[in-house]
Amino acid sequence: MRLDAPWVGRAATLATAVWAGIILCIGAIAAPAAFAAVVPPDAGRVVGRMLAVEAYLSLALAIMLFAIERGQGRRDAARGAGSAFSVNLVLVLGTLFCTVAGYFAIVPMMAAARAGQGAWSFGALHAASSMLFVLKGLLVLALAWRQGGRVFATPATLQPSS
Repeated sequence: MRLDAPWVGRAATLATAVWAGIILCIGAIAAPAAFAAVVPPDAGRVVGRMLAVEAYLSLALAIMLFAIERGQGRRDAARGAGSAFSVNLVLVLGTLFCTVAGYFAIVPMMAAARAGQGAWSFGALHAASSMLFVLKGLLVLALAWRQGGRVFATPATLQPSS
């Protein structure tokens, strides 16, 4: 599969937009609705399951987008129109960091804190995890915005100025 085909950029933009929508839906609609409708322990389990699915989806999308953005950066650098280490690549790496730190590092620590183990309280770990989730959402929104501008730009605007 060629990562420089025109449809790859459009597919990456669509995937990023859907990813942003999923994050917004979980954070702004599903989690608050769950805690408003059922008792907190049950709501926590439901939201925890949604966040688990979102974390694995985030890993897959971040890896896919990393490959696409890395290829685009290399092509841009080869033609003198940018760096191989692009802003979009930094945004993707940021989302990957937020996912790994927020879900795969902090969530297990939250389970230990709930059992009375560890140096950090459940509340402090929950706050850190929530902040990383919000940061990831902002990074994905910024990436979707930037990709949309690149995909829908006219060919003349993509040429380096002389």
